[in-house]
Amino acid sequence: MDEFFAGTRLIDWVIAFTALEGVALAAYHRRTGRGMAFGDYAANLAAGLCLMLALRAALAGASWPWIALCLLAAGIAHGADLWRRRAR
Repeated sequence: MDEFFAGTRLIDWVIAFTALEGVALAAYHRRTGRGMAFGDYAANLAAGLCLMLALRAALAGASWPWIALCLLAAGIAHGADLWRRRAR
């Protein structure tokens, strides 16, 4: 069990669950017309996933440019989310 928490396996599961949640929410909205449209949460979801990818890269011992790239992508997605909310 310690291997599960010490390595990258836990964050892999969290990333997979988060991506699946995004797909499920989009499918629910498409099917029923209720809930949030994908565009309403896509940038926020992308920012969170990029932060988790940066964490995973750091835990796996990736070189700093990969971690920085993930963090940059998270920042861009976060900025896009804020810009979209501001436009409303």
